[in-house]
Amino acid sequence: MWRSNLYYELKPYFPRRLRMALRRILTRRTRQRCQDIWPIDETAGRLPDGWPGWPDGKQFAFVLTHDVEGPQGVAKCRDLMRLEKELGFRSCFNLIPEGDYPDPRELREELARNGFEVGVHDLKHDGKLYRTHREFVENARQINRYLKKWGASGFRSGFMHHNLDWLHELQIQYDTSTFDTDPFEPQPDGVNTIFPFWVPGENGGGYVEIPYTLPQDSTLFLLFREPSPEVWKRKLDWLVERGGMALVNVHPDYVNFDKSAKTSQEIPYTHYRELLEYVLNKYPNLYWQALPREIAEFCSAGRRIRRGAARRRVCMLTHSIYESDNRVMRYAEALAERGDVVDVASLKRDARQPDAETMERVHVYHLQQRSRKDQQKKGAYLLPLLRFWLVSSVWLTRKHLRRHYDVIHVHNVPDFLVFAAWLPKLTGAKIILDIHDIVPEFYASKFHLDTDSFGVKTLKQVERASAWFADHVIISNHLWHQTFVSRSAPEGKCSVFVNRVNQKVFHRRDSIMKNGKPIIMFPGGLQWHQGLDIAIRAFAMIRDKLPEAEFHIYGDGNMKEELVALTRDLCLTDKVRFFDPLPVPQIAQAMSVADLGVVPKRADSFGNEAYSTKIMEFMSLGVPVVVSSTKIDRYYFDDSVVRFFESGNTDALAEAMLDVLRNEESRRCMVARASEYAARNNWEAHKGDYLKLVDSLCSAGRNGA
Repeated sequence: MWRSNLYYELKPYFPRRLRMALRRILTRRTRQRCQDIWPIDETAGRLPDGWPGWPDGKQFAFVLTHDVEGPQGVAKCRDLMRLEKELGFRSCFNLIPEGDYPDPRELREELARNGFEVGVHDLKHDGKLYRTHREFVENARQINRYLKKWGASGFRSGFMHHNLDWLHELQIQYDTSTFDTDPFEPQPDGVNTIFPFWVPGENGGGYVEIPYTLPQDSTLFLLFREPSPEVWKRKLDWLVERGGMALVNVHPDYVNFDKSAKTSQEIPYTHYRELLEYVLNKYPNLYWQALPREIAEFCSAGRRIRRGAARRRVCMLTHSIYESDNRVMRYAEALAERGDVVDVASLKRDARQPDAETMERVHVYHLQQRSRKDQQKKGAYLLPLLRFWLVSSVWLTRKHLRRHYDVIHVHNVPDFLVFAAWLPKLTGAKIILDIHDIVPEFYASKFHLDTDSFGVKTLKQVERASAWFADHVIISNHLWHQTFVSRSAPEGKCSVFVNRVNQKVFHRRDSIMKNGKPIIMFPGGLQWHQGLDIAIRAFAMIRDKLPEAEFHIYGDGNMKEELVALTRDLCLTDKVRFFDPLPVPQIAQAMSVADLGVVPKRADSFGNEAYSTKIMEFMSLGVPVVVSSTKIDRYYFDDSVVRFFESGNTDALAEAMLDVLRNEESRRCMVARASEYAARNNWEAHKGDYLKLVDSLCSAGRNGA
């Protein structure tokens, strides 16, 4: 149920100072690995369904609790009470019924007279409360006796051990044995919310669970030796922004009220005082300073507040540069936007890019630098893919062991990347294989192979095995869906998700200034099937008629050197300009400057059925686009929204480009119709389908389907 409590297990054998030193060593790396979820886990900030807000319209709740572990703690309770009273606060002191000190009856009574609360803290505080259910039931009888004797309504386990189902054995209004996020606890499974919530029992009964949401004092100041309460303040500001509950647990045993006797095993009381004064001065009249029992009464009084919808933990694997891959970005940002935890393992653009960074709440890990070797040879193309598979498999295994993912969304190419998720698959995670490009045909086109060659047949077998391994397959267009279903997977296991455009990024920029030169543009991969050589030759045919025009090409690929050489041979080096790929927001800005977009794919190749997202991107930007008449593009578009030309026909492409650039009225009408089409088919209108797919896979997993 939880990992062993090292601190407790070593207690009989080693002094406290040594035990704490060992914990520091063990948790140092954990803190580095958990920067994305501690002290702040963004997903915990989601409002519960039907949340009514705090009483009297307060922005947040501020709750103070104390666990009294030993005689030294009992001796300091009054000092802590006086400090809080001086600043106008009240708190709950949790006392151990059968611990290392006798029942402090006088202290309990004094606390009650001063408006403070007393709670029951475990039974013996020996780490054995949850060893077996039978023992827990026996101990629960004793705990209930103390709850009644002390007039207490709340409970907290020792070491923050918890089993929310077993706690129904206790006669309590609330429990405070959990936390929103704290990977350093013996049982590190946080409840992932900064709000109290109802835990229903049988026959309409239940209790309120109240997690602590500010890091414990011992964690910050004894374990990590933080020199100030800045972590508290930073987390508090985030909690206030989310309108949640700031609950802190301060142990009187560790607080030093004697300024003249400082030790490394105690916490200056000034740290706690500084937190209280910070709340007083920065958020006057914005907080509800509540006791835990008041929180429980608020949540129990007909509200029965439940935790919000489950936050998914999703990981995406992609052998691409994340910030340039619009398809992966759309999925990841849609999940993160609704509060899910999203990690992406991808390529590094260059050596200057950090190994990990956060973009729009998505945690992006760059596992391998993009290969810049000549990939005209099969070996040079395959080796980086194999290396990425190996590196991502090790990385994913480590991440999943630390905190399980619910869904692994794997993006091809290659198909076999899906097997990097072998451990998550074995432990219950759902696997999505996303077919960006149908690999056997892509491979045949790239290396000019026959469809019945050994390599292509082998890739079809790999495709079939990858589809079998995945729980669901997403395919990027309807034509490929037909092909895929006919040879690799049942239709019920597959969905079509066309590359929709995110119009938050790709939208018209009518105020943008252009330099007067007609700009023709192509953004995308520089592979043979894309037909850039056709476009460059067509541009050479119209340069005399449009002497100021330039052709801008953004992208990279195995044909780049040949295309640059072709430009040189045609004496176009001053007119055809090559640019490196750009992150999505920047390429959208660059494309908006264009006067004409061109998509010159070859219809007698892989490009005949490869859907080109850039068409819809140009449409959304209000840029007219000339498109090769391929099977896939005729499937989705017609002559009213794009200008088609006969694929592979250089003369036809030159004529189409010249006609669109010169005929202003025709161009204006086409842009208007294309903009309407793009608005009807954008990502915002369809992203709900993807979110439903993720949720349905997770639900099927929980139900054992």
